[in-house]
Amino acid sequence: QVQLVESGGGLVQTGDSLRLSCAASGRSISNYAMGWFRQAPGKDREFVAAVSRKSATYYADSVKGRFTVSRDNAQNTMFLQMNSLNTEDTAVYYCAADGGPTTSLRRGQPDYWGQGTQVTVSS
Repeated sequence: QVQLVESGGGLVQTGDSLRLSCAASGRSISNYAMGWFRQAPGKDREFVAAVSRKSATYYADSVKGRFTVSRDNAQNTMFLQMNSLNTEDTAVYYCAADGGPTTSLRRGQPDYWGQGTQVTVSS
């Protein structure tokens, strides 16, 4: 079992930055593809970013160039640096881990989910 705990969310203004963290326990994340999803009010959960075991990165078009995903296996933690935030980024952000290929995680079917952290961007 892997337990995932997100942190770093909050209320910011348009153009601000935030850094989310996903701390894992139970097993080493070095064995997992890791990723971020988000769910805005009234919308389905959507893929945001992923980082493979070998640190290859993948992004949704809506965040490409603004968000950066990274992992620190020694800290057993994944990060999401979010810059140039806008109101459309407002959502609950979820951390995910998958023991299979990154493609499986990106389809929104990971093995493990975190509880989520709220990000609110005001205009």
